[in-house]
Amino acid sequence: MGTANTLQVAVILVTLLVGASLVSTILKTGVPPLSSNSAERDEVIALLRRAPLPKDAVIMDLGSGWGTLVVALARAFPGSSVLGLEMSLFPYLISRWRTRNLANVSVRYENFFRSDLKNADAVTCYLMPGLMPRVSELLDRTLRPGTLVVSNTFLFRGRTVSAGREGVLRGAVCLYVWPARVWVVGDQE
Repeated sequence: MGTANTLQVAVILVTLLVGASLVSTILKTGVPPLSSNSAERDEVIALLRRAPLPKDAVIMDLGSGWGTLVVALARAFPGSSVLGLEMSLFPYLISRWRTRNLANVSVRYENFFRSDLKNADAVTCYLMPGLMPRVSELLDRTLRPGTLVVSNTFLFRGRTVSAGREGVLRGAVCLYVWPARVWVVGDQE
């Protein structure tokens, strides 16, 4: 086999491995690795800047995908620690490579449902509608009251939005102050 054929076979194998990695994660989680567009990233940052976020905040991005938001957060909040949590191997590897020169970022290859979120001052996510109730329960169990939560496109139903922007094509970017519950007379904790 010539060098050109060997290279073609290698490219095909890498493509198949990357595709299999992405498809298996989508089948497992129901969430494709999405990237926030620049307007959405800018809005997430603007909402966090307007909120009472400490200068040395711990910001966690649940399902950090390709790392676009993690990079933007690290640059916007250089005194903060930004942690991306991603369980799809290929996006995780790309995210690690993209953040290699950012001292205030770490990216972990893990399922955020098994992660310790209690030290977060802010949490960001861009997931899918079917996953949001389960994420809401996770945040209820693990976050300190008053933790800032910014959701891109998909909202937490039954929660009070503190601030946000209506989206044109993909939806809203909304800030919640967790637990952000809508209390009804007779509700008990």
